[in-house]
Amino acid sequence: MNIRAMLAAERAEMIALLRDLSETEWDAPTLCTGWRVRDLIGHLRYDAITLTEYFGITVRNRCSIDGVNNAMAAAGSRRTPVELLAEFESAPRTVSRLWPRLGLADLLVHQQDIRRPLGRHRDIPADRLRAVLDRPDPFARPWRLTEGLQFVATDFDWVKGSGPVVRGRGEALALAMVGRPVVLGELEGEGVPELRRRCS
Repeated sequence: MNIRAMLAAERAEMIALLRDLSETEWDAPTLCTGWRVRDLIGHLRYDAITLTEYFGITVRNRCSIDGVNNAMAAAGSRRTPVELLAEFESAPRTVSRLWPRLGLADLLVHQQDIRRPLGRHRDIPADRLRAVLDRPDPFARPWRLTEGLQFVATDFDWVKGSGPVVRGRGEALALAMVGRPVVLGELEGEGVPELRRRCS
């Protein structure tokens, strides 16, 4: 399956999840510190607005990745779940059409950011996980956490890097590589203490 097809499948699964959420779950915390589900979906508005509008938000936030993300999340907090879902479903996919690998990496991790705290498990196809593990979201600055370590997936054939080993399921590795400390207890290997130090 190619990257665009994987992205389409990931979006479809996210839409199905969002349609199934209760009002209470839209206000539940996610793995993104300080963000509820509605805030996180607000952040994903980058695919629903024009590049000009996104550029304006970037300039107003002095090109700060965290500033832009928080501004988008704040916009989400002012919308109802119905509005957020409609916007997400009908988004022209401004950014992910140009950079589908980036869109896939961001969407896959954020879907898990929602699912894990809500206890909504899913099985993610190995090809999707491989694509995200090969190229994690660069805006999450994964090199801070992965440099000098070797990551090994235990549920399918995938290895990346060199150095002390961090071993675990592909989904947990994908979250660890972008700084989700909640998964560290699921990983093993001599590289885990260093990864834990970097995540703190």
